[in-house]
Amino acid sequence: MTTLNNIKAPVADDMQRFEGSFRQSLKSKTPLLNRITHYIVKRKGKQMRPILVFLSAKLLGKINERTHRGAALIELMHTASLVHDDVVDDANLRRGFFSINALWKNKIAVLVGDFMLSRVLLLAVQHKDYDLLELVSEAVEQMSEGELLQIEKARRLDIEEDIYFEIIRQKTASLLKSCCAVGAASAGASKEQVEKLSEFGEYMGLAFQIKDDLFDYQQNNDTGKPSMLDIQERKMTLPIIYTLKHCQSSERRFIIATIKSHNTDAERIKKVIVLVHQYGGIDYANEQLEHCRQKALSCLHHFKASDERNHLEKYLSFVLERKK
Repeated sequence: MTTLNNIKAPVADDMQRFEGSFRQSLKSKTPLLNRITHYIVKRKGKQMRPILVFLSAKLLGKINERTHRGAALIELMHTASLVHDDVVDDANLRRGFFSINALWKNKIAVLVGDFMLSRVLLLAVQHKDYDLLELVSEAVEQMSEGELLQIEKARRLDIEEDIYFEIIRQKTASLLKSCCAVGAASAGASKEQVEKLSEFGEYMGLAFQIKDDLFDYQQNNDTGKPSMLDIQERKMTLPIIYTLKHCQSSERRFIIATIKSHNTDAERIKKVIVLVHQYGGIDYANEQLEHCRQKALSCLHHFKASDERNHLEKYLSFVLERKK
């Protein structure tokens, strides 16, 4: 099985250097801000986005200073969006740690996110990386629009499959698309190469979100039961959407009522799970995931075979075969 270390191997030195420069990019003259950003860096995740930026650059040229700045732009923007998301969602935990808003309250969390976005702008403008800034800004715009579209549709629970794919294309796929585009552009790739590698990132992002949808139906290690957090948060995921389209009208009303008004009722949720399996919602979601995977591979195979391309294939496999 592919491990993160296998994927990171060709860019390990650059990633080590990046970690130091990213910490430096968060430095401030304000002690409180330094304490908070230090806390953020300490609980960082796998850093899959900068890895994707570096691998994308390596596929189409050489990793250079612009690549490092591009990776920093992506990571600053992504971290800012997570801080703001936790405020929007009133979330107290992020990756098993207390969120910024849980520890320092909403006002400070919003300001910390704003500070990071300001660093994105300054880093790009100071080095005249206007093309990279445009790519990152497009992702911010798409993510914001996707979040608002999901909020709007969640109120009425009337999401059709085409709207679902538009939401996840904006909310999730736009960021991975941006990683690939920034990496390619930083290495001096042509417009056509940037667009094709961006498509790879977008299809990978779509598949990534469908994989997330399916996690809800896996057994929880602690309870032995599916978590169904998406239902509790009134999110309309692909297995549910497909089931609503194919079930009987009385069953549809039951599912909608459960999501809208009884989303903590374990017995009702159990019945919803049975219906989703019965009408093939899980199978359909898996089919769509595989379709997106194949489309991503097709985009990647537009480029000639190389070690760099192989590592991007491994990256795709890693994010789609993860267990959580």
